Amino acid sequence: MPRRILFEHAVSASQIIRVVQGDLTAEEVDAIVNAANESLAHGGGVAGAIVRRGGHIIQQESDRWVQSHGPVVTGSAVLTGGGLLPARHVIHAVGPIWGSGDETAKLANAVRTALTLANQHNLHSISLPAISSGIFGFPKPLCAQVLLETITTYLKEHPQGTLAEVNLCNLDDLTVKIFDDEARRFFGD
Repeated sequence: MPRRILFEHAVSASQIIRVVQGDLTAEEVDAIVNAANESLAHGGGVAGAIVRRGGHIIQQESDRWVQSHGPVVTGSAVLTGGGLLPARHVIHAVGPIWGSGDETAKLANAVRTALTLANQHNLHSISLPAISSGIFGFPKPLCAQVLLETITTYLKEHPQGTLAEVNLCNLDDLTVKIFDDEARRFFGD
């Protein structure tokens, strides 16, 4: 499936948010975000697809990170290389499992940490999936709202940061439609 931009909103003259339908692992950006688990075990879902396309080096780097630092706390994120992906980096954001408590704040923290890592590493562009809305059960409309609000607030608070392009990239029609609808509602477009 070719990449399609469904929605675009300029937060400022140099910062843009897009809703994109396409393969996250094919995104030609500085970093893609992996919807990770605390142990950075990339077996299935988005994480599995990233390792299949990017190579086992991504899993090896993740394993070394966990061996050195311990599990990644829910609501945070870490950065590894992108292996064979078009993206140079993968930011592994650990979102909450629905029903674990304080899910909205944990998801917002995971996204904020991913954006902060992108700025700290002087990245210009990043693509994120619908973190926690797959097997972790986070409701997709609420996920879209949290991501849009967190990203917009972060960009407005960091106008001098290097991060200029944030894509909300998903493959399946349902998730893409929900994100497109929520973005149009959120931005009033």
